[in-house]
Amino acid sequence: MSEHTATLRWTRTSDDFTYRNYNREHTWEFEGGVSVPASAAPAYLGREDHVDPEEAFVASLASCHMLTFLALACKKRFVVDAYNDVSVGFLEKNEAGKLAVTRVILRPQVTFGGEKQPSPDELAELHHLAHENCFIASSVLTTVTVDG
Repeated sequence: MSEHTATLRWTRTSDDFTYRNYNREHTWEFEGGVSVPASAAPAYLGREDHVDPEEAFVASLASCHMLTFLALACKKRFVVDAYNDVSVGFLEKNEAGKLAVTRVILRPQVTFGGEKQPSPDELAELHHLAHENCFIASSVLTTVTVDG
């Protein structure tokens, strides 16, 4: 159906290659020329001012949910004026005792314009269908909850 490419580039900048000293900074490059400075999370000796894989994972789930939601709302002839989400992912031990992002909570706040406004039940159904049809959510074992 489609392929998606990401290029990762890392080069050692430290004199030695010890756990505490090697750099975690790297770059994610995407088709179209977008480049994102990435690093490990600060808890794992990374830089706070770079995107870490855990944050990117949460953002990926939130973004996919939003894009699917917008498509569904449009098809139902609801007009979405704004969509904001402050999502949170939880890195914790899974059933096998390994660290994993086991849960992600999406907290979408949607503003609708126009005459036709969804009822609370219709809004809940839009979010349910968005979750069910989100490519990323369908690709992972993480429990994704929508609070909104």
